[in-house]
Amino acid sequence: MGTYQQQMNTILSLAFFMILVGNPDTPVFGFMEEEQSETSLYDSTTNSFYADGEDWSMVQKDGNQFVVNGQPFYLNGFNTYWLMVFSADNSTRGKVTEVLQQASSVGLTVCRTWAFNDGQWRALQKSPGVYDEEVFKGLDFVVSEAKKYKIRLILSFANNWDAYGGKPQYVKWGKDAGLNLTSDDDFFSHPTLRGYYKAHVKTVLNRVNTFTNITYKNDPTIFAWELMNEPRCTSDPSGDKLQSWIQEMAVYVKSIDAKHLVEIGLEGFYGPSAPERAQFNPNSYATQVGTDFIRNHQALGVDFASVHIYPDSWISQTISDAHLQFTKSWMEAHIEDAEKYLNMPVLFSEFGVSSKDPGYNSSFRDTFFSTVYNTLLNSTKKGGSGAGSLFWQLFPEGTEYMNDDYAIVLSKSPSTSNIISLHSTRLAIFNSLCSRKCKWGCKKNGALDTFLYRDEL
Repeated sequence: MGTYQQQMNTILSLAFFMILVGNPDTPVFGFMEEEQSETSLYDSTTNSFYADGEDWSMVQKDGNQFVVNGQPFYLNGFNTYWLMVFSADNSTRGKVTEVLQQASSVGLTVCRTWAFNDGQWRALQKSPGVYDEEVFKGLDFVVSEAKKYKIRLILSFANNWDAYGGKPQYVKWGKDAGLNLTSDDDFFSHPTLRGYYKAHVKTVLNRVNTFTNITYKNDPTIFAWELMNEPRCTSDPSGDKLQSWIQEMAVYVKSIDAKHLVEIGLEGFYGPSAPERAQFNPNSYATQVGTDFIRNHQALGVDFASVHIYPDSWISQTISDAHLQFTKSWMEAHIEDAEKYLNMPVLFSEFGVSSKDPGYNSSFRDTFFSTVYNTLLNSTKKGGSGAGSLFWQLFPEGTEYMNDDYAIVLSKSPSTSNIISLHSTRLAIFNSLCSRKCKWGCKKNGALDTFLYRDEL
């Protein structure tokens, strides 16, 4: 029996015992008698809970929570950006299956990956509107394979950076077409480049999967669409240029696909609209990159907030306790904003630490992961906006040559793997125990605390 399943069985028994002893007259599933939810079952083959008779349905948003079939969906997930290009080659396709299987084995339920590769090696989009069908079939395989392991996908449409093409490639295409462009940030403002981007979005949304015959915009395996990975517009610190782009593109995605959730892909920096929140930014430069966390997420069509956590890039490369202190305050500030101003979930969609950082060791990485997870649990137990996190990034063995020094290979990182697995277990139990309309101040909170924070199970 795997570690995750052992933890699940032990914690489930403990939770049921504590809840029944603490309040034997209330039903186990659904916190209040009048709101008892349908029976939940545990699938040991996929290491997941599901409602009796449940089908694979869309993730939705209800206020500040994600929900599936009327139950909360607090999530533990990961990033593996290269799934599409590996799937496009039969010699590397097996690694995609391998990483999804390993993710499932520790209870991870959401993966964030790229639905773009623009003008580069093994490009999906070779030039505006021209696609490599074999690479697209690679993305089809990723979506199909993810469903087999009960893993949902966040698919990103473009990159702010030049890796996999990004906005610099769009600007190059524009220049090649004779446009007078002076900055990569023209991507956000020039109507032709906006048109290139929207054409790509439309192509992906309307893609019919060659493995499942399901159109992407109708596939519940896709958790959400991301407008762009880490958009920044440094040429306009006011944030107006990026805000205009977000407003147009979020509504455009929804005009084609009203079923799926949409997020922006932001790092979470506070901007001019909330000067009192700038104190939480990691440095003064963060206010000058053209993003504005609260304002950006108030745009019509945006369903949930995204935040990244990289203290080793933003504060100092040298490992210190200041990284942990920043992480906790950064997360708590954004959870508060999501509840107070945005009424939406917030997903910490990238966090990690480089093994090349001065002072790094695996013990610090474990403490860093535990800080992220425990901060989220403080929100989860109250039904708060802290909806989940996705670490950067998960690799299977044999792909270390792709490593950016942030990768985690579970078989080589047993202590980190155990921390990830335990957090998955806690969230799976929590999701199964709570109905969507539960009263968070209920008598079972003491029992919830017992199993949410127990370190050894």
